[in-house]
Amino acid sequence: MEKYFYIITILLLASFETQAQQESQYTQYMYNTMTFNPGYTGSREVVSAMGLYRTQWVGLDGAPKTMNFSIQSPLGYHANGIGLDIVSEEIGPTNNIGLMINYAYTIIGNNDLRYSFGISAGFNNYEVNYNELNVENPDQFLYGQESKFLPNLGVGFYVHTYNWYFGVSVPKLLKTNYYDDVASTVYSSSAHFYGIAGYVFDLNPDLRFKPAVLVKAVEGAPIAVDVSANLSINNKLTLGVGYRWSASISALAGFQATDHIQIGYAYDYETTNLGNYNSGTHEILLRFDFFNKSRKRMINPRFF
Repeated sequence: MEKYFYIITILLLASFETQAQQESQYTQYMYNTMTFNPGYTGSREVVSAMGLYRTQWVGLDGAPKTMNFSIQSPLGYHANGIGLDIVSEEIGPTNNIGLMINYAYTIIGNNDLRYSFGISAGFNNYEVNYNELNVENPDQFLYGQESKFLPNLGVGFYVHTYNWYFGVSVPKLLKTNYYDDVASTVYSSSAHFYGIAGYVFDLNPDLRFKPAVLVKAVEGAPIAVDVSANLSINNKLTLGVGYRWSASISALAGFQATDHIQIGYAYDYETTNLGNYNSGTHEILLRFDFFNKSRKRMINPRFF
């Protein structure tokens, strides 16, 4: 299986132009929305830092491993926001590090309705180490290490109230190409379109139910759809299930350890034939909310 994986990697990176590679995916997307929608920035109305680690297709050599760190803060009375998002992803011999700075402008409407318009700017640094490939008949050009620094921009719109939210975004507007003039290879990344929505049903004072959906679309690839349903018990324990269309099913769990700290875990079971060659995907999330002296805690912990 390792041999086949590396053959696929070589084809993608060194043989032809690839269109519409999907960006990093997350099962706990409802908790790291700023990563793909700058309009979410500052919407928690407190300084909030989040770290996430995802190891995909455990047991398959060269499978994706993703680390995501973000921090955001409101600005001023109108809850405008500023944030920083960093993503590092390894797939086989490739490594991609991205950094984006986000800003969101918020308009406050009636009945706690808030409209946020976000922009982001930053870069990606793509790197491939050909020496990590185990090739039966190595090409003379597939040696050494290459990297490419590429700037990018993103936009997003996010609207929410206490009970529901909706957002659309394009986190990377610019189509970027990774060139190797000697080997004549190109890696191309196109703009991805995201749509996210969720609703919180207050079943009783101690029980809240939240269905959510994330839709990803990019030219040249099938639309990716994630749906999930989470149940919050006494604002402490969260249990849920998820389904990634034609790809995997998931189990989610979260725990509000303190007023400041939230811990989350998700497990994905692959429903495609690839599931025969790995033992699933694990995702761990840790979020800190920092409250000022005038606001020691949230009256009710935010469910998104």
